[in-house]
Amino acid sequence: MTPNDLLGSGMTSSRTRERMVNRLMEQGITDLSVIDVMRRTPRHIFLDEALAHRAYEDTALPIGHGQTLSQPYIVARMTEALLADGPLKKVLEIGTGSGYQTAVMAQLVGQVFSVERIRALQDKARTRLQLLKLHNVRLRHTDGGLGWPEEAGFDGIIATAAPLGVPKALIAQLAEGGRLIIPVGGGEVQDLLLITRRGDSHETRMLEQVRFVPMLGGVL
Repeated sequence: MTPNDLLGSGMTSSRTRERMVNRLMEQGITDLSVIDVMRRTPRHIFLDEALAHRAYEDTALPIGHGQTLSQPYIVARMTEALLADGPLKKVLEIGTGSGYQTAVMAQLVGQVFSVERIRALQDKARTRLQLLKLHNVRLRHTDGGLGWPEEAGFDGIIATAAPLGVPKALIAQLAEGGRLIIPVGGGEVQDLLLITRRGDSHETRMLEQVRFVPMLGGVL
């Protein structure tokens, strides 16, 4: 992969990217900083070459190992919800995956700590993030449900896979007033929750229904 790959052509061109952004605004995304970052982030480099031409479709796409790259709307929706109370200095991502959500957040927050249980995915994501010169990201190969306790508390946590219930370790790693965006549920459709820490308790709000791969334990 070279810097020239960032520009794209044909179905990965800036014109195609602009159509994606227009669609996001039609779907209700209003945070202009999120829209701008998604406009300039080359989503096609986060897919294998055979699927790159589909990068700006509004759909989830496979990235191998039974994992997916979330559809653009969901990436934008979760990022917008995470940032709704203002800028964040320190964010934890559960599930680096392709690195696309990581790259979007890294351009909007102070520092991203991202954990991934599948080392092969993490290695590819690291290469892409380096190509984009995003130096405010730290990666760790670990079970996502454990979070990154040494770096708690986080102003925000975002999860890109769905556990059956909210891991207590993640809530515990939120700073006071910190926000956790996480899909929860065991069926084909899950509830996307916004959980805000308030002292020793927390508030929960359901944002909408979503489809994510399950959050699994262990490492590969």
